[in-house]
Amino acid sequence: METVGGLLREWRHSRRLSQLELALAADVSPRYVSLVETGRSRPSADMVLRLAVQLEVPLRHRNRLLVAAGFAPRYRERPLDEPDMAAAREAVLRVLRAHEPYPALVVDRHWNIVMANAPVLHFLADVDPGLLDAPVNMVRLGLDPRGLASRLVNLPEVRALFRARLSRQVARTGDPVVAALYDEFLAEHGPGESEPPPQSEVATPMVFRFREHEVRLFSTVTTFGTPHDITLDEISIESYYPADAASAAVLRALADTPPPRTAGV
Repeated sequence: METVGGLLREWRHSRRLSQLELALAADVSPRYVSLVETGRSRPSADMVLRLAVQLEVPLRHRNRLLVAAGFAPRYRERPLDEPDMAAAREAVLRVLRAHEPYPALVVDRHWNIVMANAPVLHFLADVDPGLLDAPVNMVRLGLDPRGLASRLVNLPEVRALFRARLSRQVARTGDPVVAALYDEFLAEHGPGESEPPPQSEVATPMVFRFREHEVRLFSTVTTFGTPHDITLDEISIESYYPADAASAAVLRALADTPPPRTAGV
């Protein structure tokens, strides 16, 4: 049976903080942190959340801490298509539409594509249909040879970006699904493949062979700033921008072409 003290200790270790450092950040005594971790003091719900905030514990796991301490979960998890999530969903849709004619998509905590704008669909036209069955996974789509990997001119650099992002996510959340994705696609290099060290995620472009062109894109990531819903805490908007004028022209030309119908996206 898991205890709130044991869970807090695990999160503290994963953040590489001492009891003193956590105590100073949460404005409590080191002795109190020690008593909580050893089960000799039962923290209030507010104290559990105060420590969780300092440990940057995701909302899903804050609920787990609260339950382990004997309290009800504090954060709800509602699908984006629920009526009371309409405002959040509309905000996301506005971001996606406003970004056209450039590609943008929404992914969940497991890198499954939740929503995408029309330009994204053009890039999926020649992808193996087996990769487009819902849920469509962005990591698998990007790194599987049946997906976009065969059209990525700079696949080693893109793989390095994915490796850096997924390794940080695994370290931050401990999510076994993300860890499995990392092991499947990123744990080892392909035969004879040398991989450069990751550069800035903004400065390093993804270079696609797209029709008769090479399209160079770089990405930015947008998240909700202070979510109180688990779904909103775990989604991110991946927005792609042209890295040069020629790429921008290709993407603008797509605006006059209806996107292909794509299952699962």
